[in-house]
Amino acid sequence: MTRWQYARLEYRSAGTLGADRFMDWDAVFHGPDGVERWGTDERFDDLRHLNRAGESGWQAYDRGAVFLHTEPYRLHAVTYSMRRRVG
Repeated sequence: MTRWQYARLEYRSAGTLGADRFMDWDAVFHGPDGVERWGTDERFDDLRHLNRAGESGWQAYDRGAVFLHTEPYRLHAVTYSMRRRVG
């Protein structure tokens, strides 16, 4: 029987800083050892964080996107459900 550990990677809009024309994005990893802040990007670039998780054996199996209800084409957050085999 395969046993799994589960985690979640949240990639959430942090708004803008200054006169920047791109939104900043915060990456937060929720795993078995607790919550880890993985940094802030100056524009949407979740691949760096997905690759970091993959190097630790995590695989993404689901992705959910959250849009602002007042602005349906503006992405607010992306959540990745992740798992890795134990043992």
